[in-house]
Amino acid sequence: MTTITRPTEVEAQRHDAPRPRRRRWMGRNPLGLLFTAPYLVFVCVVFAYPLVFAVWMSFQDYFFSAPGVEVDRPFVGFANYVTVLQDPAVWQSFRNVGVFLIINVPLTVVLSIVLATALNKVVHARAFLRVSYYVPYVTASVAVVGVWLFLFSGSGLVNHLLGPFAPQPSWLINAQLAMPVIALFVTWKQLGFYILLYLAALQNVPKELYESAATDGAGGVRTFFSVTVPGVRPATLLVLLISTITGANLFTEPYLLTGGGGPNGASTSPVLLMYQKGIEQGNPDVASAIGVILIIGVLIIAFIQRRIVGDEES
Repeated sequence: MTTITRPTEVEAQRHDAPRPRRRRWMGRNPLGLLFTAPYLVFVCVVFAYPLVFAVWMSFQDYFFSAPGVEVDRPFVGFANYVTVLQDPAVWQSFRNVGVFLIINVPLTVVLSIVLATALNKVVHARAFLRVSYYVPYVTASVAVVGVWLFLFSGSGLVNHLLGPFAPQPSWLINAQLAMPVIALFVTWKQLGFYILLYLAALQNVPKELYESAATDGAGGVRTFFSVTVPGVRPATLLVLLISTITGANLFTEPYLLTGGGGPNGASTSPVLLMYQKGIEQGNPDVASAIGVILIIGVLIIAFIQRRIVGDEES
């Protein structure tokens, strides 16, 4: 007959003893930390260090010098920020990116969720349609910009179709239309990525909710707003955040489509202005101050979006 012995008090205390310090720091599976270490190093080198250096630079009288040459870069406090806030070009660039976000972000959310819902119901040629929407996203911007320049130039296809109704001056050299055209271009180019996000989110919406809605007699529109939209709310928050961050970092499109922010700065974005002031004009300290202000603005917008759209579950 076998007897079962209870653990002694010493053994119980041994099991209840605090974990070693190394295990508390490295977790239950130290191998996982080893696998994530390369990406952690990448984030620190590519994102964290440049951010900290930019903040430090914005408080200095910083300028470029030859390699190995030691120069004095004194602390100037908020002087660079005062210079930035007194520059009309900076305010114009933030107004431009504000116009861009007002057009791009809502249009991106609405089109991507509607198209993803439609694609999710397609039975035939589903893979072909999904790839078709995703092709512009993976295509090089330079190649796609060439197509849009052909379409929206003064003698382009769009003006040819509009005839006497074509705007004068033309789209990309019109101070009122340049930034909206860029917003439409970015929306079209990046739409495939956000459609894939919504398609993935739609797979997690319980089918029972759609069956219950159909049993209650809800039509397609009512089902969309009562089941689909609430079911993909976490994806909507993600799309809002990504599109806002991407729009705030707008650079390539105005640089290529309008020749560097034209006409007269009507399509200049803050990041493009940072390039012009930091690289072309040799004022990296002022450019860093613009970047810090831009980061603060994006964080405020993201916080508002999180409060309005997000919830505890998302």
